[in-house]
Amino acid sequence: MPDHLIKPHGGELVDLVVDEDRAAELKEASRDWPSWDLTDRQLYDLELLMTGAFSPLRGFLGQADYDSVVDTMRLGDGTLWPMPITLDVTAEFADGLESGSRVALRDAEGVMLAALTVSDIWTPYKQREAEGVFGTASAEHPAVDYLFNTAGDVYVGGQVEAIQRPVHYDFRALRLTPAEVRTRFAKMGWRKVVAFQTRNPMHRAHVELTRRAAAEVGANLLIHPVVGMTKPGDVDHYTRVRAYQAVLERYPRQTAMLALLPLAMRMGGPREAVWHAIIRKNHGVTHFIVGRDHAGPGNHSNGDPFYGPYDAQELLKQHEAELGVEMVPFKLMVYVEDRDEYLPIDEVPEGVKTLSISGTELRERLATGREIPEWFTYPEVVKELRRTHPPRSKQGFTVFFTGLSGSGKSTIANALLVKLLEIGGRPVTLLDGDIVRKNLSSELGFSKEHRDINIRRIGFVASEITKHRGIALCAPIAPYDAIRKENKAMISQYGGYILVFVDTPLEVCEQRDRKGLYAKARAGIIKEFTGISDPYEVPDDADVTIDTTVMSPEEAANEIVLALERAGYIDVNGER
Repeated sequence: MPDHLIKPHGGELVDLVVDEDRAAELKEASRDWPSWDLTDRQLYDLELLMTGAFSPLRGFLGQADYDSVVDTMRLGDGTLWPMPITLDVTAEFADGLESGSRVALRDAEGVMLAALTVSDIWTPYKQREAEGVFGTASAEHPAVDYLFNTAGDVYVGGQVEAIQRPVHYDFRALRLTPAEVRTRFAKMGWRKVVAFQTRNPMHRAHVELTRRAAAEVGANLLIHPVVGMTKPGDVDHYTRVRAYQAVLERYPRQTAMLALLPLAMRMGGPREAVWHAIIRKNHGVTHFIVGRDHAGPGNHSNGDPFYGPYDAQELLKQHEAELGVEMVPFKLMVYVEDRDEYLPIDEVPEGVKTLSISGTELRERLATGREIPEWFTYPEVVKELRRTHPPRSKQGFTVFFTGLSGSGKSTIANALLVKLLEIGGRPVTLLDGDIVRKNLSSELGFSKEHRDINIRRIGFVASEITKHRGIALCAPIAPYDAIRKENKAMISQYGGYILVFVDTPLEVCEQRDRKGLYAKARAGIIKEFTGISDPYEVPDDADVTIDTTVMSPEEAANEIVLALERAGYIDVNGER
């Protein structure tokens, strides 16, 4: 890249918010414009465009800038920018647009947040974007999965005029814009500031690491966690922020500050590290901590990581002079038991015993109620984690039955309902297929689309029951694997999930058919009947498989109770 094309960061912040007169003018004119309801990710992107956190961007990328970012990690004018910030829409919506069109950008409630003047409309080659930006086309990468399976097919670029920021009712005093953060630094006399990016709770190792990092470079500390979209399965930001507030008391007074960043992470590894550094530069920091596999999504299903452990550090190191942000490498900290302190792993004398707890082990200790030692984290952090993540015996859970019509799902579910009520301790709700069809999905037919809608509704209700620590027993046919897995992901974020496959042979189901449905299906009277004219996809991930040809409903219910007990969700002999 020629020197004259390289643009430095850290200058004036872009301010896209218009004055009151212009806002009123835009709102009045928008009555004649098409409106686009922003997705969650687009809302976070728009907010950071508005506040200048994405400076020097003045809107969603046009095609030339997009192509340049994907291929070279730079905007068309040469400015370093590693992540495409795009407005993806449906093809149907894009059909009504042309260059110069105006679009009202609205939140989910219809509130107009900004006006977009369209400059470009194009259909991206998503394979190229995935490989260029994320280094992979595998849908196991969360951003690639979003790109292929969630994002719209058409991109719309153009400049944004902001009317108002998205409203957040939580932690408002901590939701500081880049300008507000810079002002705080100036008032406190902070000339050198090192930022710590995190999407996880902070424990003793993180506190020790950040203390050392700040001391090494002679800087104050900005704890700057992401509270937008992070990796699926992460601890919710409400719990994390309460824990950060508690941890802040562990630093010397006036040396550390907490602010929240409403960012939609892409888990893009090396490129994301550079992007994070640019965002922090816009907030006024001078140093940025980057750890092993910074912002990486973890491993492929085959166990191989998407990115090398130091790829992010190496890429940011190449650009730190241009950015004006100095990288501070994250050092793996381990607890030295004999000295009761944390040390960087490369400073631990040979043969000295060290202790650590992995994220997996921490989650298991929370799930089982086991002790979390004070050498690992602080009591106040444990308190917040346990408030949100009680042991499995106190969590809600869903038992999701699947099987052919007449397989015995409802009978077993009713037997299980009685056994769980007998054990007691949590409310139990039965969402039987016929009951749901009558009360939630009476307008639906039996096409694949309508079946998926029905199962998705059941999953939503079950997730709400599970979230509120109740028990949901779901007994639909649920013939399609993809929607079953979607439901599992939705429900599992709130508590337990057990999939029960009632594996009754088709001929047995037909013999039991009191309503004559199978006979009508074979005669062509009933269309799209599972097992006859519509497929049933056998689950490969069932937690319990029931063969009703050799097992009574009570025996089947007992099998499920035992599985729930083994998993820790119930204790038939202990505390209810």
